[in-house]
Amino acid sequence: MAQLSNRLQRLAPSATLAMSQKSAEMKAQGIDVINLSVGEPDFNTPDHIKEAAKRAVDENYSRYSPVPGYMDLRKAIVQKLENENQLHYNTNEILVSNGAKQSVCNTIMALVNPGEEVIIPAPYWVSYPQMVKLAGGEPIFVEATFEQNFKMTAEQLEAAITPKTRLLILCSPSNPTGSVYNKEELRALAEVILKHEDIFVLADEIYEHINYVGRHESIAQFPGMKERAIIVNGVSKAYAMTGWRIGYIAAPEWIVKGCNKLQGQYTSGPCSVSQKAAEFAYTESQECVEQMRQAFERRRNLIVELARQIPDLEVNVPEGAFYLFPKCSACYGRKTPSGAAINNSTDLAMYLLEEAHVATVGGDAFGDPDCFRMSYATSDDNIREAMRRIKEALAKLQK
Repeated sequence: MAQLSNRLQRLAPSATLAMSQKSAEMKAQGIDVINLSVGEPDFNTPDHIKEAAKRAVDENYSRYSPVPGYMDLRKAIVQKLENENQLHYNTNEILVSNGAKQSVCNTIMALVNPGEEVIIPAPYWVSYPQMVKLAGGEPIFVEATFEQNFKMTAEQLEAAITPKTRLLILCSPSNPTGSVYNKEELRALAEVILKHEDIFVLADEIYEHINYVGRHESIAQFPGMKERAIIVNGVSKAYAMTGWRIGYIAAPEWIVKGCNKLQGQYTSGPCSVSQKAAEFAYTESQECVEQMRQAFERRRNLIVELARQIPDLEVNVPEGAFYLFPKCSACYGRKTPSGAAINNSTDLAMYLLEEAHVATVGGDAFGDPDCFRMSYATSDDNIREAMRRIKEALAKLQK
């Protein structure tokens, strides 16, 4: 009997994409669904960046680009890291890929051997453990609870390390929780990593500019850590360019060479026009980034205020990104008006979609079954209406 490869059978489909697809199907049937499941800004790409892309088309940037990306874009990324992060890289330490998602996957595939362990603080972005499995590695989850603001401690990291540990994946600001590691927390994690010779850190910083607590801090800043860190970033979130598919890594040259070799075999360089747009995004005015950040902060304040008015939810205050990850376990064991049991966060997310017509994502997919994720990358009006519907739907649950 024909079947897919074992490596594919180990993978779970993306829960966020599945929920987004289900809500799109309901919308197509004429149902008024408010989609809080999708992780992308609702803003359009700023006009000056779109103009740069149009110029690139007119200037015939329509041929294959070098595998690691155009030199001018890599220079712009080096300059960005210097100016914004005080991190000193050269262009041989930069690799541009088809979105930060490919950058993460490239890194894991380049560094992790079958049977090696990758430490992933939970809650985590849904794709991290699946990518580790794809490489034949073993995801090792460290529970960072609601009570500790979803941040792993240095003590927890030390306890999770074994002779098989190869990599730590750290996302700050975090998807799905919005938690941000401060400088001292990162320093403590770095001190643990530096005690262990062959362990690296994949620092996913794609939400860097959507930060409500001041300057972004990178784990690569500490002495000795630049040689052990792989920074992943890109233009998707900060510049509302999700569909342009431009991400990058900044890493030691030997890792970049490995990822370049891998990328050369399965996608080659990213879209030529998108690269020229990204170069312009990095080198021109950053005013649009701050305007969007302020809008997200206003929405963060709004959704936190409204969620705190819902009796069955416990809410922390996210410090970055555009997600709220409230604790909803008080609803478990209750019944819907039709008599179905709410046993977990996936059940709750499905109930909210069917009853309230609000798409969210259950926390099970992110490694925290007590919570669920809502994206507030949508209008203030949508946030108000969605929270009104959620409050009403949860009030209908029977104890």
